[in-house]
Amino acid sequence: MLVLGIESSCDETGVALVDTSGVGVPALLAHALHSQIEMHQAYGGVVPELASRDHIRRVLPLIADVMTQAGRALPDVDVVAYTRGPGLAGALLVGAGVACSLAASLAKPVMGVHHLEGHLLSPFLSADPPEFPFVALLVSGGHTQLMRVDRVGSYELLGESIDDAAGEAFDKSAKLMGLPYPGGPHLAKLAELGDPAAFKLPRPLLHSGDLDFSFSGLKTAVLTQAKKLGDDLEVRKADLAASTQAAIVEVLLKKSMSAMAQTGLKRLVVAGGVGANAELRRQLNAVCLKRGIRVHYPELHLCTDNGAMIALAAGMRLQAGLENLQTAYTFDVKPRWPLAELSPNPGL
Repeated sequence: MLVLGIESSCDETGVALVDTSGVGVPALLAHALHSQIEMHQAYGGVVPELASRDHIRRVLPLIADVMTQAGRALPDVDVVAYTRGPGLAGALLVGAGVACSLAASLAKPVMGVHHLEGHLLSPFLSADPPEFPFVALLVSGGHTQLMRVDRVGSYELLGESIDDAAGEAFDKSAKLMGLPYPGGPHLAKLAELGDPAAFKLPRPLLHSGDLDFSFSGLKTAVLTQAKKLGDDLEVRKADLAASTQAAIVEVLLKKSMSAMAQTGLKRLVVAGGVGANAELRRQLNAVCLKRGIRVHYPELHLCTDNGAMIALAAGMRLQAGLENLQTAYTFDVKPRWPLAELSPNPGL
């Protein structure tokens, strides 16, 4: 079965084709991605209306590109999958509208996919795929969550951010330092030149006794420190970046290890844009090696939003028998959609 996946939840337009006919994890046949970073840089952040309009321009050419790469024709597609949520409402509607229209024209089933489930399952496309069960650290944009994952569709929320997520802490702190959008990768690169112990920044909820996160206080501390530095900020910017990254990474590391101890599991999956952070990967790899924990990541090019993870999630849900395919082409989107709602026992 060929699944065409369309991702349009925020500022990347992604399309991919996967094949579920083999044994095991669906195979990625082709994927294409367009990032809107350059367009939004002038505004210092994502402008939802501009994002939606750009998705409209990009999605059809990307679909054509993917089909050409895979050497397949649109009538070969068996299922069209799209990101139903969470994300920006207008951006989601573009992907949903195109997917349903395309499926209707082909008389093929259409399927809405949870964006975070796509991220969570994306390491299954890596050279070192995980096995169930595992703990997942989801660090994607405005989401920071720890989940217990027993199988496809069975997700237990262990902890989440009660305010700013880790990705927001990176981006907002970078903006306070005058770094360009998107701030997170620029801050991480600058941090390589600085001293992570230069400034004593808070580690919110580090010793809270639970698995929840909070990063708004860290952002405020970065603002306070930047104001204190005044004219010296430019020469101390690398140190402030390194200290900020160190605080975020320490919290993510300690909470992840607490989740592993609490569940007794020995596999950790790290997914989402922040999962590409080199320092986070370095520290997690070192600690997990000492504790006998296997840690898995998506390939770097699949850490950001992409169509491959949407097609993959759709394919894996179909393989697990969790979807009854229908050819009803009415649709809605869910800008806010807790991942735990996908579990057979949503109360978990």
